[in-house]
Amino acid sequence: MLHVVERESAQPSRFGFIVTKAVGGAVTRNLVRRRLRAVCRDILPTVTTPIDVVVRALPGSDRATWDTLHSEVASAIGKAVGKR
Repeated sequence: MLHVVERESAQPSRFGFIVTKAVGGAVTRNLVRRRLRAVCRDILPTVTTPIDVVVRALPGSDRATWDTLHSEVASAIGKAVGKR
């Protein structure tokens, strides 16, 4: 699940992550958070509009592959920015 808000043009993009206990224990949650942060770091150069993004990891996120996480986050950001 992803929420996006545009920012003023002079400010950089920011990403936040919500990973609850429903995803798993502390080690699992931190792994999911690190993977999501790496995905967003990889996508950041393609984002032309300054935005705030909040990514909420759903249960089962820990079993998703890197390619799945990357494509879903990139697609969701692209759709959200394209609507504006």
